[in-house]
Amino acid sequence: MEKVDGRLVRGDQTRRAVLRRSVDIASVDGLEGLSIGRLAADLGISKSGLFAHFGSKEELQLATIRAARRIYADTVVTPAFEVDPGLGRVWALSSCWLDYSRQRVFPGGCFFQKVSHEYAGREGAVHDALLEVHWEWMKLLEDVVQAAVERGELVGDAKQLAFDLNAYYEAANFASLLQGDLAGYDQARQAIRTRLESAIVPATPTPW
Repeated sequence: MEKVDGRLVRGDQTRRAVLRRSVDIASVDGLEGLSIGRLAADLGISKSGLFAHFGSKEELQLATIRAARRIYADTVVTPAFEVDPGLGRVWALSSCWLDYSRQRVFPGGCFFQKVSHEYAGREGAVHDALLEVHWEWMKLLEDVVQAAVERGELVGDAKQLAFDLNAYYEAANFASLLQGDLAGYDQARQAIRTRLESAIVPATPTPW
């Protein structure tokens, strides 16, 4: 039996702990709010030990984006894809997104809404990584809607409907943070339902 290197295991555990803390900080204070010193103090790790895992602030930021993407996929995408393709999956994906924001999987609400606004007007590797995640998400949402169109359950432009749905998600997240209440989630859910009803093919069973 091959012996496991304890240093590698500890190193992996440390990196995971750092990134879990990093995504939480960035969801509230943005990616600029991350620093080796702050994380070292929060987690009781030496700065030199932490620096050895990432090497630079930019690499820490990029690793944080990758970690947040995994959490987002596990929380929003994976459960929705347990539902069969079609209108049911469109509704499930919408419900999972609203629950993800409402339940504060990240303490600052949607991680990607926060940091994408932060880097929208900038250039560089961090901006490009966030843009790639955005395109990936919008393509996935469009594909889910397109599947419902191809099954004869929805009509219309899948790209436009995906854009509209995403706008409702983000509006609910923003309102909840600014207003300090959850009313926006119920309003968004109703708005999503109304928008989908406007595109439903008559006699199609609804998942709500």
